[in-house]
Amino acid sequence: MVLRDVQSEYDLRNVYLKRVGVKGVRYPIVVLDKTNGVQSTIATINMYVDLPQNYRGTHMSRFIEVLNEYHLEINPKRVRDILHKLKDVLNAKRAVIEVEFPYFIKKQAPVTKSESYLEYICTFEAEIFDSRFDFLTSVVVPIHTLCPCSKEISDRGAHNQRAICKVSYESREMIWIEDIIEIVEKSASAPIFTLLKRPDEKYVTELAYDHPKFVEDVARDVALELKKYDKIKWYRVEVESFESIHAHNAYACVTSDELQG
Repeated sequence: MVLRDVQSEYDLRNVYLKRVGVKGVRYPIVVLDKTNGVQSTIATINMYVDLPQNYRGTHMSRFIEVLNEYHLEINPKRVRDILHKLKDVLNAKRAVIEVEFPYFIKKQAPVTKSESYLEYICTFEAEIFDSRFDFLTSVVVPIHTLCPCSKEISDRGAHNQRAICKVSYESREMIWIEDIIEIVEKSASAPIFTLLKRPDEKYVTELAYDHPKFVEDVARDVALELKKYDKIKWYRVEVESFESIHAHNAYACVTSDELQG
């Protein structure tokens, strides 16, 4: 029995769709790791293509089939191959993939050297449109900020809190995620750790007190360090502080466009 191909039926509404596809696909992947070579993790993947106005729908199953064909290894070259395949099998001009995954780095506490893993959320966003290929990497780094104003006006201590710094960038060649993380952590009041003993806690607390930073300070310092990288074509730095004495968060953002201007 021949089953009716409803998706491929002609549509009379004459509306072009820029993106159709699948979202929230949970999938095991392997990414490059500066220390260990590779790291296995679990990604949440979105995949899209464009749909001409004369087609009623796309073939959702083919997205998963392509992902299965190129499964596990995720890097810029492999992503480009996936997008080309999606364009071919779905007869599209545009193909997009978004891959978000937790990335873990083993860190040593500053004094006791106790080891533990810290999670960083990373994203690969890539698009092919006709012959153009764009690839954007994002890394979310948890950090510690201490308010310079609070330190200046208070006789006993200063308010401090966790924050995050998200760096998104386009690069001309491979840049290790760890290198971006190192820049961010050095630009904060102090880095974040999963495991701290009392001597470590004392060290981190005093380190932050000696290096007070507004979110604006962190954003500018990270941006200036990224500017030194010839490999980076474009970047955006976003810093958000989960304020400990306010009912709102503090936020700052800068892109390489503003810095060049």
